[in-house]
This record gives sequence, C-alpha cells and structure tokens, in this order.
Amino acid sequence: MIRRLVVGLTGGIGSGKSVAADEFGRLGATVVDTDAIAHELTEAGGAAMAHIKALFGEAFVAPSGAMDRRAMRDRVFSDPAARQALEALLHPMIRAEAERRMANAAGPYIVYVVPLLVESKEPRRRADRILVVDAPEEVQIARVAARSGLSEAQARRIMATQASRAERRAAADDVIDNDGTLDALREQVRALHARYVKMSTPSHA
Repeated sequence: MIRRLVVGLTGGIGSGKSVAADEFGRLGATVVDTDAIAHELTEAGGAAMAHIKALFGEAFVAPSGAMDRRAMRDRVFSDPAARQALEALLHPMIRAEAERRMANAAGPYIVYVVPLLVESKEPRRRADRILVVDAPEEVQIARVAARSGLSEAQARRIMATQASRAERRAAADDVIDNDGTLDALREQVRALHARYVKMSTPSHA
C-alpha cells in the first residue's frame, strides 16, 4: 500500500477551511473532511441517527429524519455532558470512516480536514503536516453571521471553545492567511499544492 503524505487542515469557525479544502480537491488532492462525514452520519438514514434518537430523544430529530443541528448545537454548547456524549458517539464513527477513505485515496497526497485538530492534543497521530487556515476574529464572526445567521455572541461562544489563533499558529507547519480575497487564498493553496506534490514524490536521487 502506498503511504501518502497526510496534511491535517484546520482552523477556527469562519476561517475558510472548507473553501481551502475545495481548492485542494480541485487541484487533485484527496480531501477527507470530518465535518462532511459527520453530516453524512447525522442525515436522514445516517448510521448515527438511531443512536442520537436513543441518547437525546425525538426533540433532536428534525421532521426530515436528520439530526436537528440547531437544537443540538444549542444543547451541546450549554451542556458539557451532552457535548461529551455526542462526541463519544460520533468521533469513533468519524475516525473509522476517515481512515477508510484515506486508505482508498487516489490523489498524490491527502488533505485531512479536522476543525478541532489542534484541540485534540494529538495532532501528529494522523497528520504529517499541520496546515492552519487563519483569519482575524472580526472576519471570522462576519463570515459566520453571513453563512449561518449566528449572532456575534453565538459566534464568540463557539470560538471560546476552540483553540486561540496563537495556539493554532504555534502548532502549524504551514499557514494560509485568509483575510483577503478568494484569489489570494487560491494563490496560497496553489503554492502549497506544488510543495505537497513535491514532498509526496519519491526521490530517485
């Protein structure tokens, strides 16, 4: 089995992780996104839904049969025990599916998107390099408000549960500064893509 370079991509809420990941994917990397896997597990008919219903009750299941994300978000950010219970359920399922996808990767390297990679305290266990997408807090809050309709207070409450910008940058091997235009982000991704492809190519020297 080919051992591919694994780049752990992370960043705070509203930093632009998904946009960066999409660009890496467009350039040919295999993207394994733990948020996307979590959504699949908690959509209608998802593998986690029976367990979520048993743990939390019907109030956290939307009419569609998917997890009611707004209700669950409000619950876990106000109840640490509920958050731990949800994580204990979902994290092993997410890890197993992520490992399956990485084992079947076809790209020259893998971008492993983990929002709380630095907070996990074991960022090096699966990632060879850590790439942080960074943006000023005011930019993060504005993006979250535009995307999800959350208030500044709600966004800051989520940010308070995450590592600080300084902590993430200290853990990073590479940083994308995403406080400008989409073109500026794409230019940084292209440069990193070229570097990662080169790092993934066996030396014939």
